[in-house]
Amino acid sequence: MSCSLAIILKTVNRNSLIVKQNTIMKLGIIIPCYNEEEGLSETTKQLQLLIDVMMNENKISKDSFVCYVDDGSKDNTWQLIEGFKQSNPIFKGIKLSRNFGHQNALIAGLMQLKDSADALISMDADLQDDVNIVKDFVQKYSEGYDVVYGVREDRSQDTKFKRGTAEFFYKFQRFMGIETIHNHADYRLLSKKALEALSQFKEVNLFLRGIVPLLGFRSCSIHYSRGERFAGETKYPLKKMILFALEGITSFSIIPLHMITIIGFILFIFSLVAIVWVAVEKVFFGDAVQGWASTMISIYFIGGIQIMSLGIIGEYIGRNFQEGKRRPRYIIDKEV
Repeated sequence: MSCSLAIILKTVNRNSLIVKQNTIMKLGIIIPCYNEEEGLSETTKQLQLLIDVMMNENKISKDSFVCYVDDGSKDNTWQLIEGFKQSNPIFKGIKLSRNFGHQNALIAGLMQLKDSADALISMDADLQDDVNIVKDFVQKYSEGYDVVYGVREDRSQDTKFKRGTAEFFYKFQRFMGIETIHNHADYRLLSKKALEALSQFKEVNLFLRGIVPLLGFRSCSIHYSRGERFAGETKYPLKKMILFALEGITSFSIIPLHMITIIGFILFIFSLVAIVWVAVEKVFFGDAVQGWASTMISIYFIGGIQIMSLGIIGEYIGRNFQEGKRRPRYIIDKEV
């Protein structure tokens, strides 16, 4: 009976894959924008050319689209988006009421349009991600993959400092037990099934690079060379990068709390050894006067550990405080 059921399921999966391959998919591309007026016209030009070619080749349907999500820009980004919509119907726009942050702007576009396409691709507006591999994403989708990751082949365009900190970040995440894709940012394809699963994750502190691998659907990676930013300045300076890394760690791992417990236990053992040593000095040698340097070092060391431990605990408490309020991750002002 179980053998027959397995054969039936295998046949159903094979038939659904054949239907998927023979159906022209409706594709949506979601692009968060924050003060991108300098390079958005070039991004639009390249995407329009790409979409037109894929439509003509019957790779995607004629009602596929590109949606810009304006994350509270202070320049003319939204005015440009409205202009793109007027000149070509493939472009859409969502304007958030204020700046909610890159991850929230991204989830806003994905959730608002998850029912409007067979699959959505998320990418940045700065043209560092190679738009031409969108064709490879679509091909992998037609082969039955629900999640397709865009992965950088190298970081030759980054500074030595950024390369070093990025490598440390990925290694530290693995040490913390966080499942992420190495050298993958937010350039990915998600099928409608994957988007429905993603909509069940309600946390306010978003770290999509860690959430998406938790979905568990069939996935693969497409490697590409990342170029230089076309125009404007990076929206992730050092401060934001550190906060983003902290978000990823505290949202997915409690190992830092375990480390505090281990450090506290080790210090407790050392303190017991020190007490025994002082007692021996007093009883057998009559000399219990401790040096000023060793005393101050001990105070500073233990005090530093305590402050650091309180800070780590405070980060987790702060995350729980934010999650408990259940405030909206984004608020939409306008849609075109």
